[in-house]
Amino acid sequence: MQPKDIVLAYWSAMQTNDFASAAEWLSEDIVIDWPQSRERIRGRRNITTINSTYPSEGRWRFTLDRILADRNEVVTDVSLTDGKTVARALSFHVVRDGLIVELTEYWPDTYHAPDWRAALVERY
Repeated sequence: MQPKDIVLAYWSAMQTNDFASAAEWLSEDIVIDWPQSRERIRGRRNITTINSTYPSEGRWRFTLDRILADRNEVVTDVSLTDGKTVARALSFHVVRDGLIVELTEYWPDTYHAPDWRAALVERY
């Protein structure tokens, strides 16, 4: 499988909400960085526990909005919701030997655009 296919399979597995199965696409010693909160997660077991115990209102649904791939690096833009919480993850994956070995994720918050530029933009 190509790196892009591995990342697509990972997000497809995440869609099932069986986070242990999704983690099979991650190396045992994966390193995941969340720069905004300055957290580093080491290991498949730790990320599986975080995903499995994250508070939610229901099943998580993931929508792949964009994917870009260049050799062993794949970037995804994913929208996700549990029916109440709506979030977005910009994820930078490094794939080696058929598994994701590094992952850096940014979780941007939405915000209200300032009124001063309303005449210059389109809101969607």
